[in-house]
Amino acid sequence: MSSSALIHATALIEPSAVIGDNVSIGAYSVIGAEVEIGEGTIIGPHVVIEGPTRIGRDNRITQFASLGGAPQDKKFGGERTELVIGDRNLIREFVTVNRGTGDGGGATRIGNDNWLLAYVHIAHDCHLGNNTIFSNYAALAGHVEVGDWTVFAGYSGAHQFCKIGAHAFIAMGCLVGHDVPPFVTMANEQQGRPRGINSEGLKRRGFDATRIAAIKRAYRTLYMGGLTLPEAREKLVAQAQESDDVRSMLQFIDRSERSLAR
Repeated sequence: MSSSALIHATALIEPSAVIGDNVSIGAYSVIGAEVEIGEGTIIGPHVVIEGPTRIGRDNRITQFASLGGAPQDKKFGGERTELVIGDRNLIREFVTVNRGTGDGGGATRIGNDNWLLAYVHIAHDCHLGNNTIFSNYAALAGHVEVGDWTVFAGYSGAHQFCKIGAHAFIAMGCLVGHDVPPFVTMANEQQGRPRGINSEGLKRRGFDATRIAAIKRAYRTLYMGGLTLPEAREKLVAQAQESDDVRSMLQFIDRSERSLAR
C-alpha cells in the first residue's frame, strides 16, 4: 500500500490489495484480496470491491458501488476470474459490476472515460469500450459487447450476447435483443427497433456533413430499401469503398452472431 494513499480509519483493506499513490478510500469501504487500484483513484464511503479486480488510475467511484462480485450465473463454479477497469471512469451510487466466468472468457472489461450512473448493472463477461454513458438503471446481461461512444439512456438494457456498435444510442426504456450496428438509434420499449442514426451524437463528436450523409445512406440501404440482409450487404460493400464509417458498419454486420436488429 502506498504511503501517500488516503485511507479512512474505518475502511477494511486486505493485506494483498495493491493501492497506488494518491488513492483515497472513504469510510467503511471494503477492499478485498487481489484488488489493484491505480494512482489518483477516489473511492467513496461504503464501497465494496472484491477481487481479483484491477482498476486503473484517476477513476471516481462513489458511495455504495459494488465491484468485482461473483457472476450471477448458475454455471459459475468458483473458478478464478476477474474484473478489469481502465482509467478515468465515473462509477456512481449503487452500480454493480460482476467478474467474468470461466467459459465466458474469464473477465469483465471496462475501458476508459466511461460514465456508469446510479443503479447501472454490468453483468459477467461484458466488454465496454471507451467514452460510453450508461444512464440511471441501465443494465447489461452477460457477454454483451459495447462499442466506443455508445449511450444507454435510463431504464434501457441489452440481452445477453448482444453486440452494440460504436456511437449507437439506446433510447430510454428500450430493451435490445439483437445486435445493433454502429451509429444506429434504437427506440421503443420491449423489443427495440431501429429509428434512424444517432446524428446529434455524431455532430457533437465532430462528424462532418459528408460523413453523416454517408452513414444515413447506409442506414437507408439497410433498413428502408425493402432489401434482404444479403441484398443490403451487397450494396453496402459498394458504399464502403468511399466511407470508412460504412466500412465499419459492414465489418460489424459480418461478425454479428446473434442476428442483426432489423
